[in-house]
Amino acid sequence: MRLKEEMSCRNEDEREEFSEQKLNHHHQPLFFTTPTLEPGFPLQGKPVVVGYALTSKKTKSFLQPKLKDQARIKGIFFVAIDQSKPLSDQGPFDVVMHKLLGKEWRQIIEDYRQTHPEVTVLDPPDAIQHLRNRQFMLQAVADLNLSDSYGKVGVPRQLVIKKDASSIPDAVAKSGLILPLVAKPLIADGSAKSHELSLAFDQNSLQKLEPPLVLQEFVNHGGVLFKVYIVGETIKVVRRFSLPDDVCKRELSKNAGVYHVPRVSCAAASADDANLDPHVAELPPRPLLEKLAKELRHRLGLRLFNLDIIREHGCGDRFYVIDINYFPGYGKMPGYEHIFTDFLLNLVQGKYKKRSCLLMAQ
Repeated sequence: MRLKEEMSCRNEDEREEFSEQKLNHHHQPLFFTTPTLEPGFPLQGKPVVVGYALTSKKTKSFLQPKLKDQARIKGIFFVAIDQSKPLSDQGPFDVVMHKLLGKEWRQIIEDYRQTHPEVTVLDPPDAIQHLRNRQFMLQAVADLNLSDSYGKVGVPRQLVIKKDASSIPDAVAKSGLILPLVAKPLIADGSAKSHELSLAFDQNSLQKLEPPLVLQEFVNHGGVLFKVYIVGETIKVVRRFSLPDDVCKRELSKNAGVYHVPRVSCAAASADDANLDPHVAELPPRPLLEKLAKELRHRLGLRLFNLDIIREHGCGDRFYVIDINYFPGYGKMPGYEHIFTDFLLNLVQGKYKKRSCLLMAQ
């Protein structure tokens, strides 16, 4: 029996039997309970079906046991999308989450969005693609030029170099960028290479860089970075250790040239419990972050992303967004299992209410 037919079962016994059969037969990570549904469940006692198309690495980091437990409690049913079969033949889904690369997949998910408007797709493929090029990634922040009584948010000055490393020194001189510079790969596709960073200390070292890349001015920030996770309208901020302000002097004294930086915000330990200078450790003002997140959700057309933010050392109200990541490592966000499952339920609840209102108006 096809999934669409099976999910139309009318009583609880049939649905329980269906979920057990699917688990045993296909060995897919399905998480579904019906007896413990909470009052006001979005689909009047029906499960919330979330299809996901993620890499195996992403699936492992995201679908952790604590998220699975919350999914069971709240009646959320995760289904792995089979990429070897037509997407429209699978489901039916209430929500589809995805983070796969390639033009073919982007076309598949875009076609699905057009033919299944009743399904919430997280997120539009064209909007995701926009963040995969660092030439455009921060443009929405720069255009916003957010400034209010709580502070200012901008982006570091940057320069795009697409080819010919020998031309970099002249291009930097003409742009007026001040050394040292942070070099980042132009394409941010989630691969290990796309996270590689380098620091260039002098003109000679610039020729050792490998285009295509983006060069950003290094901003002293007290060695602390703020990761701002955004899940719909919810934001969560954590501190991470970053490059210390004296890294340039230290590395320059050791060897002139290019310093290849470890993956700072990911590999470093959390700075939340560290004994830090209060002026460095203080989180950005909540109202400022809420306003920034709201604007970027609208301008980027995304609901799942995070911001890497630094505070300019000695300037308490001056912040810079240095990177934006789509569907980041939410498994590292404290309490993500509660935040994410509530987000999914609210999505479906909102769509169900909207649909009900339209039917009543007819």
